[in-house]
Amino acid sequence: MKKFIYLLMLPMLVALVACGGKSGNADKSSNMALQDSVDAHGIQRMQASKTEVDIKYKDKDYSSYVYRTPDESLPHVKNEMGDTYVDNKIVVRLTRGGTTVFDKTFTKNDFSSVVDADFLSKSMLEGIVYDKITPQGFVYAASVCYPQTDYYIPLSITITADGKMIIEKVDLLEEDYSEEVPKN
Repeated sequence: MKKFIYLLMLPMLVALVACGGKSGNADKSSNMALQDSVDAHGIQRMQASKTEVDIKYKDKDYSSYVYRTPDESLPHVKNEMGDTYVDNKIVVRLTRGGTTVFDKTFTKNDFSSVVDADFLSKSMLEGIVYDKITPQGFVYAASVCYPQTDYYIPLSITITADGKMIIEKVDLLEEDYSEEVPKN
């Protein structure tokens, strides 16, 4: 049950970060979202989104930009009921001052080293959001999911200060949660 709760928390985190913002800090982050859509042929698209976050890392100022858009050039994904979905591409750009540290357009195939090919063929790239900084660099949470379900694979993208990238599959988020129950 605990593992199931962890698996449900990443999409909520993605939605919270993508749709929410810190009030009073418009200069620190901004978000833009459009409504999901279905065209005349019944093809469904997720909303386009844009998130910008300013980050302080090792006494230097960075800006993180994440842009998600449906991409018609990618193969469409069908669910078990035969509904068709347009897959997404997501641009992640990290800058320091006027210098680009990292700039990559992700598709679900960028995660083929950590996600099974069968799962990838039936899934779409749902989202990437800035998560935190660690001594290794900037950590982004990502997810590849079956369309319109809670079934997804949580992923972690770490970008170093010099622009190198490490992609890992996240099994559990136990480092973020304690097993201890508060005593009364």
